[in-house]
Amino acid sequence: MIKLYGIKNCDTVKKSMNWLSDNNIKYQFHDYKKDGIDEEKLAEFIEKFGFEKLLNRKGTTWRQMTRDEQNKIIDNKSALELMRKKPSIIKRPIADLGSNQLIGFDIDEYQKSFCPNRN
Repeated sequence: MIKLYGIKNCDTVKKSMNWLSDNNIKYQFHDYKKDGIDEEKLAEFIEKFGFEKLLNRKGTTWRQMTRDEQNKIIDNKSALELMRKKPSIIKRPIADLGSNQLIGFDIDEYQKSFCPNRN
């Protein structure tokens, strides 16, 4: 089963959830705010996407950090630590299909990954 990681009140996560539901694709939702994120799964996401892509530098959480705090995020280890403490700084949603993972919501990517035989 597909596991969708994110924060329930995020507009992009809502779009992703609506798209999956509209296309009759079952998924399990993992809410960072309620469920947190374990270090192993987060390390897997960092390995797949790289910490630069996984880190949401456009969001409120990043902008509320001091310049000094931001400048300390220089590698996988420092990014992982920050994301564990502040999971709302993780770009979302992440759709985990088991054999593949998608970050963000892109209709074309979703169509290719979830409905490859539909035109």
